Amino acid sequence: MGTLYLVRHGQASFGAADYDKLSELGHRQSVRLGEYWRERGMHFDAVITGTLKRHRQTWEGIAEGLGLKRDDVLAWPGLNEYDSEAVIATIHEGKLEKPDSPEMYRHHFRLLRDGLGAWMQGRTQPAGMPSYVDFLAGVTTALDHVRGRHHGAKVLVVSSGGPISTAVGHVLGTSAETTIELNLRIRNTAVTEFAFTPKRHMLVTYNTLPHLDAPAYEGWVTYA
Repeated sequence: MGTLYLVRHGQASFGAADYDKLSELGHRQSVRLGEYWRERGMHFDAVITGTLKRHRQTWEGIAEGLGLKRDDVLAWPGLNEYDSEAVIATIHEGKLEKPDSPEMYRHHFRLLRDGLGAWMQGRTQPAGMPSYVDFLAGVTTALDHVRGRHHGAKVLVVSSGGPISTAVGHVLGTSAETTIELNLRIRNTAVTEFAFTPKRHMLVTYNTLPHLDAPAYEGWVTYA
């Protein structure tokens, strides 16, 4: 039986002109995860990432913490995140202001929840994005690849909250509403673990932060 570790990227730059890059804290979160694994003798037989900048930067931070360099990383576009602005635009006219208060953040995520539900149910089609059926296929083909190519191995996937929650929802057969709630609760550099055989994946843990489970890292837990 193999083990698949899915890691959400470190804290990105929410509200900035370019979200797709790690913040300073996001880099430290990623390095700390690598250090945690190095302390426990962890190794990976294969590494797969989405093609977004924050995915690659997160892997580079993990590799730094692990004390290794490797160029055999497989880039998988199907592990890329949905475009939250495009999703929200399907149910909200006009561009949202940059969130700068708790209420504005709550408003943003209420709209995102509603927009995701409409997209997943096939009621909307966000501009520049695949249908939800095709988005799901991008995730499930990555799972199929792991089962087919890495039986008995330890595999690391670095992706985003949307693809990871979609993978969990697919494996567990959850409703769209439950998958969305999983998505909106996942934390930066959180680890989700699947056991897998050539036939199926089985969820072991979801959204864990073992590398930040100490008082020194209390302020390092983030969601965006």
